Amino acid sequence: MPFLGQDWRSPGQSWVKTADGWKRFLDEKSGSFVSDLSSYCHKEVYNKENLFNSLNYDVAAKKRKKDMLNSKTKTQYFHQEKWIYVHKGSTKERHGYCTLGEAFNRLDFSTAILDSRRFNYVVRLLELIAKSQLTSLSGIAQKNFMNILEKVVLKVLEDQQNIRLIRELLQTLYTSLCTLVQRVGKSVLVGNINMWVYRMETILHWQQQLNNIQITRPAFKGLTFTDLPLCLQLNIMQRLSDGRDLVSLGQAAPDLHVLSEDRLLWKKLCQYHFSERQIRKRLILSDKGQLDWKKMYFKLVRCYPRKEQYGDTLQLCRHCHILSWKGTDHPCTANNPESCSVSLSPQDFINLFKF
Repeated sequence: MPFLGQDWRSPGQSWVKTADGWKRFLDEKSGSFVSDLSSYCHKEVYNKENLFNSLNYDVAAKKRKKDMLNSKTKTQYFHQEKWIYVHKGSTKERHGYCTLGEAFNRLDFSTAILDSRRFNYVVRLLELIAKSQLTSLSGIAQKNFMNILEKVVLKVLEDQQNIRLIRELLQTLYTSLCTLVQRVGKSVLVGNINMWVYRMETILHWQQQLNNIQITRPAFKGLTFTDLPLCLQLNIMQRLSDGRDLVSLGQAAPDLHVLSEDRLLWKKLCQYHFSERQIRKRLILSDKGQLDWKKMYFKLVRCYPRKEQYGDTLQLCRHCHILSWKGTDHPCTANNPESCSVSLSPQDFINLFKF
């Protein structure tokens, strides 16, 4: 360590043996140090800004990629077991596992829509979820809901059947989404707002496709419906459970219009869907003083729910509390599992997961 009065030499410098020289040396060294420190700090800030901008860019890119995947993915989430255990009580396990969204993921609805016996059941279930239960589904369940809905629309466009049924479903869903999207800031829907706007645009596109369907008369020269005896025609028309189908059938030909106005036909339809007490409260007389069963039917429909009829439904096993489609194997310990199964309507299915 040099001391005052000692000759101090550094590369390119020469100092006198005085205190003033030592002081001047320290001042120059200090200024150089401050300059180097300032330069280093500026470089650190610059590097941090670049790093921050790079991270923001990566996050934005990943978010755009994720939104695009969520909105365009066609992947259906499948589970090995096609059944779900329904807990009897309101427990922590029920809240975490036995939910409407989980049941919607596990039960094989994608295959069910291909079965004509289950098609109307699934469509009614989709309509009930679209009306009031869409926000109770998880993100994966909402994605599966849209994927299954797309398969339903494509099936109808190909088969040209059940067009009115799917139009009503799409209109119900679009009306619900218009309300929910306005409240998106309150976390009522899972996902980005752009994704739901894209889905709403897709629904409008599906509606346009359904409206553009042109049903052509097949080039068939054999026996037609109107060639059947009147008794057989009436017998077939009595099997229609929706009055709107009767009206549409009556518009196909003048002879069918006469049959579709048959009073006995509308009377049986009213008695099938509604109780005697409900009918007595909505009596309507015609100009001839007779009961106008056709007008009574449409008035009753506006006041009371119709009786639902399905070829196949979901089954709930009362012994092991497992929910599945009929014919699906599940781990039941009952001696006769079929005797323990109870059919569930779409509303009963929804009610199972209300707690």
